[in-house]
Amino acid sequence: MSVTREDILKALSRVIDPGQGKDLVAADMVRAPVFENGTARFILEVDPARGREMGPVLQAAEAAVGALPGVEKVQGVLTAHGPAAAPAARAPAPGGGAPQGGAPNLKIGRHPQPQASRKIAGVDKILAVGSGKGGVGKSTVSVNLAVALAQAGKRVGLLDADIHGPSQARMLGLTERPRSDGDTIIPLHAHGLTAMSIGLMLPEDEAVIWRGPMLMGALQQMMNQVRWGELDVLVVDLPPGTGDVALSLCQKAEVTGALIVSTPQDVALLDAKKAVAMFRKLETPVLGLIENMSVFVCPHCGQPSHIFGHDGAKAEAKRLGLPFLGEIPLHLDIRVSGDAGAPIVSAAPDAPQSKAFRDLAAKLIENGVV
Repeated sequence: MSVTREDILKALSRVIDPGQGKDLVAADMVRAPVFENGTARFILEVDPARGREMGPVLQAAEAAVGALPGVEKVQGVLTAHGPAAAPAARAPAPGGGAPQGGAPNLKIGRHPQPQASRKIAGVDKILAVGSGKGGVGKSTVSVNLAVALAQAGKRVGLLDADIHGPSQARMLGLTERPRSDGDTIIPLHAHGLTAMSIGLMLPEDEAVIWRGPMLMGALQQMMNQVRWGELDVLVVDLPPGTGDVALSLCQKAEVTGALIVSTPQDVALLDAKKAVAMFRKLETPVLGLIENMSVFVCPHCGQPSHIFGHDGAKAEAKRLGLPFLGEIPLHLDIRVSGDAGAPIVSAAPDAPQSKAFRDLAAKLIENGVV
């Protein structure tokens, strides 16, 4: 039986928020009710001051929706937001707990909390992969580097911190939702990696329309409330640009260093320089530049073609006094394997186009970064 958005809203209208004396729909708390493949999902948005008391309400809401004919599984997410606080240097980012079983409970908002340790439990090193702009293949580099490090014998985690544009779930072929043990979120595993992404918690086509405080809260939770286990390195796929998420990561965690991904052309390098400047201002070591989509070799004639220019990142690295970490080719198989949920380094580890990623991982290991 098909369940409609209206069916979910009707069920939630029977659940009363005791704090307001209204049902959840009348209180304008319900966001993004959807039903797909037997699973009903919804978000409850609440005042951050009440975030910790809303667990029973969420459970009641899940029970009401779960009683609908045709619903096999329910995933409710609790978010919270409030007015932004005045900015302060290294102010604690918000976060929250997880529900008793079921889908992870994102209590996201500006909750006053004590300053958390900058060390993520069980994680030895953190590598941030950033770029000044989108479209340069940063996520592809992140996932293939992570797999290459795992193949080299390292215990590796991959955190998809691109909250608004998460892609790692697709690139790793993950469709299962993370579970919770009541206190921590249990991450998923694929291609030798321990992985976490906000894309695993929401429908693939659902837009994440969250304010800055909510973004920071989500990042804080994915760093500190995920059961990462013992990792040699956590690779963090940052969103493009120099915004809240990158700032929060460097302020809230002990980042070992940042890798900057750029294509060779001047337009991309203009923004890559801004990313370098940001990490330097945050006192995060910049480990070097990676030139992605560096060369295309025609499969018919075998001739190389530098579609986006050549050696631009190498020249910029020299100008900035940074190491140049290598060139990644523009190759159809890299794109196809990522879309198929099997990164090229995993799908074809001995292929020539995988070698650049394996060489990058080896260089980081040889230099003691990982």
